[in-house]
Amino acid sequence: MPRLLFRIVPPGQWPGWGMVLGLLLGAQPAAPTQPQVARRFLLEILRADYPAAYRRLAPEVRAAVPLPTFEAAARPLWQQGQARGPAIELYQIGTRLGGARRPNQWFCRFAFAGDSARRPPPVLLEVLFRDTTARAVLGFGLRRR
Repeated sequence: MPRLLFRIVPPGQWPGWGMVLGLLLGAQPAAPTQPQVARRFLLEILRADYPAAYRRLAPEVRAAVPLPTFEAAARPLWQQGQARGPAIELYQIGTRLGGARRPNQWFCRFAFAGDSARRPPPVLLEVLFRDTTARAVLGFGLRRR
């Protein structure tokens, strides 16, 4: 008679597996990082999906800036996307130091993929956050080099 190399263990006797399975089933997906949020925001603008991008703004920004004003401010970024293509790449992450009247701001800058061989890229798309933990967009802009 052949020897069994393993033994079937009834589920009630699995030590700790019930707890591990419970943790895995209850696990939430990780929150997106700032560069991921910034990239999604910019891609929505480059697709002219302004309402979706507008929802990513910080509540105080949405309260101060109506959607039509946001669309007008985002249009130059969309126009650059029409000229350079919709693909973007993360270029730089950093902190813009503030002063007495302006706090520090965390930024993510993206370059158009078509400009990846040019250093520095002629156009950068910038997204601002309040600090390193924020996921709501505080501001955005276009930087020409």
